Order: sequence, then C-alpha cells, then structure tokens
Amino acid sequence: MDLLQKAADSTLLLDFSMFAAQLFKRIVVLCMLITALGWPCQIQALTIGEERLIGQKILYSVRRDLRILDDPDISRYINRLGAQVLQVVGPQYFDYRFHVVKSEQFNAFAAPAGMVFFYSGLIEAMHKEDELVSVLAHEIGHVASRHLAQRLDKGTKVSTASLLLGLAGLALGVPGLSQGLLTGSLAAGQAINLRYSREDEEQADRLSFGWMLEMQRDPEAMKDMLRTMRRITRYRMGDVPQYLLTHPNPEARLSYVESLLELKAQKTAAPAVKKTDNFAFLRFRYRVLSQTTDLDRLRQYCTITLAQDKDADVQRMARFGLALIEAENRRFDQALEHLAIVQEQYPAEDILKVDQAVILQRAGRLNEARAILEPQVRRNPSDIYGLFQLAKVEAATGNTARAETLLQQVAQAMPEYPQVYFELGRIEANRGADGVGIFYLGKYYLYQGEEDLAVQNLKRARRDTGVPEKMREEAGQILAELEHINKET
Repeated sequence: MDLLQKAADSTLLLDFSMFAAQLFKRIVVLCMLITALGWPCQIQALTIGEERLIGQKILYSVRRDLRILDDPDISRYINRLGAQVLQVVGPQYFDYRFHVVKSEQFNAFAAPAGMVFFYSGLIEAMHKEDELVSVLAHEIGHVASRHLAQRLDKGTKVSTASLLLGLAGLALGVPGLSQGLLTGSLAAGQAINLRYSREDEEQADRLSFGWMLEMQRDPEAMKDMLRTMRRITRYRMGDVPQYLLTHPNPEARLSYVESLLELKAQKTAAPAVKKTDNFAFLRFRYRVLSQTTDLDRLRQYCTITLAQDKDADVQRMARFGLALIEAENRRFDQALEHLAIVQEQYPAEDILKVDQAVILQRAGRLNEARAILEPQVRRNPSDIYGLFQLAKVEAATGNTARAETLLQQVAQAMPEYPQVYFELGRIEANRGADGVGIFYLGKYYLYQGEEDLAVQNLKRARRDTGVPEKMREEAGQILAELEHINKET
C-alpha cells in the first residue's frame, strides 16, 4: 500500500498520534482509580507484581551475562533522557530504568517492568539525540502498552522459568532463542510468541510519534533511524540484527512513519519542532564507544570525521573522541591537548572540566584533579559523576573519611552502581573493618550479577556481630528478596 493510500485510510490518524499521549495518561489514571476503589481492571495476562519480579530477574540475568555500563555519567544521561519522555507519557505502574550494555549487537530491548536496555552497537549507529529519543520512546511504548505481558494466555500454564529463558534469549541474543519464538513444555501445544506483532509496532510508533511532537522533538529522526535499520539489514545479507528479530519488518514501519510525517506536513497547526543541541548526545556516544569498541577503528572514524564532516558539532566532538582514545591508551598529555581544544570550543560546558579531572586523576596528578573537582561539586552537588571522581581522588590521597562521605552520597543517588560498593568495601577493609567490607562486597557482587557470591558474602555479614545492626538488617532484607524472586520465578 503506498503512502497516500495509507494516509487516506484515516484522516484522523495524525490527530490521534498527537493526542495519543494525553489519552494514554487519562486511561492509566482511570485504571489506577478503579484499582484503588477495588473494581476489577485486570485485562493483561501478567499481574503487575508478576511483571516486576520477572523484570528484576531479567536484570540479574543481564548483569551476569553482559557488561552494563554503570558509569554515573553514562547512566545519568540515558536515564534523564528517559525521564523526559516519561514526563509526557504520564503515570506508570513501573519505575523505569534505562541501561547501556556493552555489546556490538544492533539491539535494544524492553524487558517487563520498565527495564530498558540499549546496546552499544545500536548507539554506534546513531548520529543525533532525537534518534536515540525515538528508539527510547518506542521501547517505552511497548512497556506502557504491556505488549509482552499480553503475549501470555492466562489459561496456558507456562512455567516462569521458560518465560525467563525466552526473555533472556531475546535480551542477550542467545543462539537458538534469538528467533523471538519460545517453545517449551507449554499446555495445549502452544508457544509464546515474544516478537512484537505489526500491530504492536504500529502502536509503539504511533505513541512515540505523538510523544516526540509533545516534546517538540523532530519526528523525522524516527524515519532516519528506520532507514538505518533497513540499511544494516541489507548490508548483513541474511545475518539479521537482534533488534529486528524482536522488532520485525522495518519496511512496514518506515512506510507507516512516513505516512504520519506526511499527514503532519499537511496540518497547518502542527506543533513546532525545536532544534536539538547534540553536544550531550555526542559526548555520551563517544564515552560509550571508547569503552566498548576497538580503539584503532574508533580512532580512524574520529580522524575522518574531524577532517571531513561539515556539521560543526560533529566535527568538534570527534576531537573529544580522540581525547578519550588517548586516555584509554594512557597517553595522558595528548589526551589533555585534545580536550583543551574542545573546551575552548565549548566554554560553557562544565562537564568537560570533570572529564579533564578524570584524565589528570588517571595520570596521577591528584592535586590538580582535586582543584578542578572541588568547585565543580560545590557548584553542582547533584553531579554524581563529579562526586564519584572526587571520592576516588580523596581515597587515593588518604582522605578516607571524606571519600566515604562522598561515596555514600553516590550510593544514595545510584543504589545499584556496583563500583561504589567496591570502593566502600576497600576503604573498610583497609581500616580493619572486615565485616563491613564483606557487606559491601556482597552488594558489589549483587549488582555485578554474581548472585551466588553476593549471597555468600551477605550471609557472612549478617552473622557477624561486629557489623552494625542496620547493615545486618539490610543484608537480611536483600537475602529475603533474592529468595522470594527465585521462589516466585
């Protein structure tokens, strides 16, 4: 069906896409009200509680089998972007969490209960922030619509273990499970189709299109991203990217999004689109790639971009990529030279000063790093990236009390960041508080996905009477939660 015919099928399509987010908000609020009054509102296959348990178990599986980039700077950016989308989505049943995974796969995956994973291979294929927002909003659309939950028939006795295995296969790209179809010992000879249907994809695209308009983001980015997906599919010649196994038929999605864009162009009262500043996205992208890709290949890309790209921001930030590459190769003077040029071009971006301090800290120039980080943290005490780096400097110079205070602030803001517990455990072990160090080591292993080691250390901490009562109680609560998750799933 051509674009004009598809557009003609519904003259109200654009209007719906533009107010879909508002309608969705009202539905969720109404459903919450009905639930609060005790009236039945259970139309999905999984209960909210069941979905939360499965989502938590999937997070443990991903942490065990893949490397999540928990860096406070990377985590802060992706979660702030997600929060911007959720502001227009409206009330939700889940606390969404957005994670970046080290993997060359072209993939993103929304697990139950608002666990959304973006693979570094997908981020590498993006060029601007609105493209990332379009994929992020699309995944939120699937979670908000509970598409995976609705795949299950309550009348079918499906083992949760089998469901988890299938979901983990989709998230991790396990061969044999990556076709998006889980078969197992299911009642009535049925199978769970874990791939999104065309209708699911259209609904998620329709919602994300409306949300992007409400955010004054450029929905053309949806088309650009789908064209990238189509190009990658053709380039791989049969090796279908993991993302397209769960999000099939990019051609149909592209056609649908183009029809939405065409209808938008016909509307004289269409919302204005603001030009997005891509500095933060480009910096985020290079920080991800410097930790996940081959540095020689990244250097070649940055060098070509610096010499040839006509977009000023893209060209300038390629030098930022070179600074990160030099730092990873421990050529700190060259890294600082590249970064100094970027700082001259973006004098208002204080985050670059933190980047400078990180390089100085890695070079052993701790006093210089502290001199930069102290005023940054005073000026922006919510900058977890800066707080964590200052804590590392203080610990390295023997100021363990200050380091511990800063690390506790980081732990409060990012309670699932494993490295903060490693640093706290090291401080406690060095001062002879072995039991407390074991407690923190247990939490470190927990959020690293090493559940057996986490349980082992937390049990030791709970039995140790030298450990403060509050920590022993927390260890017991974590152990009880793990037991409950494993029992129920």
